[in-house]
Amino acid sequence: MEINGVYYHVEKIGDGAHHVLMLHGFTGNGRSFEDVIEGFENREDYTFILVDQLGHGKTDAPAHHERYKMEKMLVDLKSILDRLSISSVSIYGYSMGGRVALSFAVAYPELVSKLVLESASPGLEKLEDRSARKEADEKLAERIEKDGVKSFVDFWTDIPLFQSQKSLPAVKQESIYKQRLNNSPVGLANSLRGLGTGVQPSNWSYLDKIECPVLLAAGEWDEKFVLIAQEMKKRIEKSGFFKINSAGHAIHVEQPRKFGKIVSEFLSNLFMLGRK
Repeated sequence: MEINGVYYHVEKIGDGAHHVLMLHGFTGNGRSFEDVIEGFENREDYTFILVDQLGHGKTDAPAHHERYKMEKMLVDLKSILDRLSISSVSIYGYSMGGRVALSFAVAYPELVSKLVLESASPGLEKLEDRSARKEADEKLAERIEKDGVKSFVDFWTDIPLFQSQKSLPAVKQESIYKQRLNNSPVGLANSLRGLGTGVQPSNWSYLDKIECPVLLAAGEWDEKFVLIAQEMKKRIEKSGFFKINSAGHAIHVEQPRKFGKIVSEFLSNLFMLGRK
């Protein structure tokens, strides 16, 4: 669909009353969530909205990185929901998509009924940390532009964050690899420049203002994001943290059925979250 001058690829799965907007991570696309959706109980109750985020998959990749800024992404998502006549939505975001999901909940709290944040952060609190990350992301962006998507994906697949995926079946690893290749150098580079962790506004100071229930999750092997999620739980009143066994950064890929069941139970009010 055409949104604010940009084509967005949006797919709907199911026709249930409970709408779930699903936001993928960097180098992914909306179809990244197919396996975790299979783990949902009572799938007929849901309509899953899979969005290829700007610069990813089949969505347009604008030439200027300013178009990828968080505030513009949030307006785009609001416009997508308006186009679909959705006034209340649960949002499930993974990694980069989790940062977008959290930012959307801060900007449009009246639209978000529940939030699922998988391996996500509220950004970086300290200016010096943001500056260092911005510089690192710029180097990655230049590498993508210079060497192309395949060279970058080969590098990206081997970073420590994704080492636990090496134990996945070969057919699944190949599927993830092909999905990552299905991106443009302009889209990935500008996503880093416009939507990277170093340039997005920090949301740490807004966590105690979030009123909707929030499910926080990180894989047991992803120590950095376990610590981030635990700290977020302290600041979000209606929140709970799940550390998923035998998983690294991409829980929805490494333990899709197990995590799909947890998410669906949360969205179906089968358990409550909050400070003990």
